Amino acid sequence: MRIRPLILFCALTTSFVATSVQAGNLDVLMQQVFPANEATYIGYESIEREDIPELAPVDRKYLVVDFRFKGQQPPPQKLQASVHKVCMTVFGDTQLIQSLSDSGYDMVSVAFDRQSQFDCL
Repeated sequence: MRIRPLILFCALTTSFVATSVQAGNLDVLMQQVFPANEATYIGYESIEREDIPELAPVDRKYLVVDFRFKGQQPPPQKLQASVHKVCMTVFGDTQLIQSLSDSGYDMVSVAFDRQSQFDCL
């Protein structure tokens, strides 16, 4: 069976637009998590562990959403509350979760610095 070029182009374009909308929605959602004087949303990064087999019971593809606190990092209890706030914001958007799941993501993590990240369970 031969696929016509126009149909193939439309399918590829639709796929690209869907990914862009997902990313745009994620950016808008994350920019609203914290007040401007508390933490700033930096962006996100998609991580795919190619060294892990696809059928392994270990998370293979995950998304890291990145924030930076204004001033010093807060004490552990406030940091934990901040991680919870980000995770619940992501989990509260069922359309985003479905889109991430459809795109093969196994996990969402939160980072507030370059040294550590916290997984949303």
